[in-house]
Amino acid sequence: MPGSPSGTRATACPALFISAPASGQGKTTITAGLARYHTQQGRRVRVFKTGPDFLDPMILARASGAPVLSLDLWMVGEAACRRLLAQAAAEADLILIEGVMGLFDGTPSSADLATRFGVPVLAVISAKSMAQTFGAIAFGLARFRPEVPFHGVLANRVGSARHAQMLQEALPPGLRWCGHITASDEIALPDRHLGLLQAAEIDDLDARLARAADTLAHTTLTALPPPVDFGAPTLEVLPRLLEGKRIAIARDAAFSFIYPANVALLESLGAQLDYFSPLADEALPADAHALYLPGGYPELHARTLAGNLRSAASIRRHATAGKPVVAECGGMLYLLEGLTDTQRVSTPMLGLLPGHATMRSRFTALGMQQIDGPHGPLTGHTFHYSTLNTPLVPLRSATRPNGDAPGEAVYRAGSIVATYMHAYWPSNPAFTAALFHGEAF
Repeated sequence: MPGSPSGTRATACPALFISAPASGQGKTTITAGLARYHTQQGRRVRVFKTGPDFLDPMILARASGAPVLSLDLWMVGEAACRRLLAQAAAEADLILIEGVMGLFDGTPSSADLATRFGVPVLAVISAKSMAQTFGAIAFGLARFRPEVPFHGVLANRVGSARHAQMLQEALPPGLRWCGHITASDEIALPDRHLGLLQAAEIDDLDARLARAADTLAHTTLTALPPPVDFGAPTLEVLPRLLEGKRIAIARDAAFSFIYPANVALLESLGAQLDYFSPLADEALPADAHALYLPGGYPELHARTLAGNLRSAASIRRHATAGKPVVAECGGMLYLLEGLTDTQRVSTPMLGLLPGHATMRSRFTALGMQQIDGPHGPLTGHTFHYSTLNTPLVPLRSATRPNGDAPGEAVYRAGSIVATYMHAYWPSNPAFTAALFHGEAF
């Protein structure tokens, strides 16, 4: 941190938790704008995202210039969350954490995470079509659970200077007003089903981030929040369970739902990683020992994928040779016989798994889940808009931490392991290594 003695690092770092009363209030825009503003001031900013998410972190990584990791008391675990925060504090001048949904939504919630680590909460409240009720919502967020550390409120989508004045005057005594942001399509982030557009798909993203940073320069958020002590950083030493293994990973606009922590784990376990693009009709390396097909948007690129024969042939050769394939959600859909989009257009896929998927107009599954195996539980989550019709009998099914409803099926066909669930591999390195070794479980 600026001013620290040479060769030493403080265990405390200024940190702010950006939350809201609900989804759609503008948390990602504000978090990204803050990250870009402080980065422009020459500060090293590390951003985290609460809960399972692939899309918001892409925006936040562009804004901060650093990978964005997940924090979740259940999926990641409290000890691992603390380790990640302590490591960030040792190298950053500011930590920003974007919450998920509303402040108190979910079990565990953003409020639980902020309280556990003592990170002050900034509440972003959309004030569109609202006046004095703004004060009531702010009061409820600040006082509903008094143990939650509360920093202040930021009004988003404000119509005018007079509107902002009314909102500020409605705040009860003791609640900090951090400023306001006017409604603007020039800084709002475009979205579609599953969430925001991917960062690479927003042509003017840097311009939007710059405008958001400039707007936030007129708020009190230009000042660093108070430091939070996350303890001394520790290094987790992992056995080299994948030493000598070469893993090919599909990565492009169709297959992009990849946790940076998952990639880091594979490298820590000793694997060599090679990326290829099915959208660009690239072949996976012939000497790859295993293949990972992550989730993403194969439904948006189905026709291109169906016509890219070079990439398809290399994947078929890999699977036919009995080499391990790990496929999640969209990666699993790519392996099926066919995929039907919301316009009822059906497109043939690779045909390595029997069955057909159909896109729906709304979520068909959403929530945290875990798979239990010989190496213990592997945590993760599911979110998808498709349904699957397959004759495959599930090898096992995931379970949910909250409720008795059955979780996602895990299928095995030859050397292929496929499921809708997106796994957080650092939750169980041994289980992860077993998947890429092709071990039965």
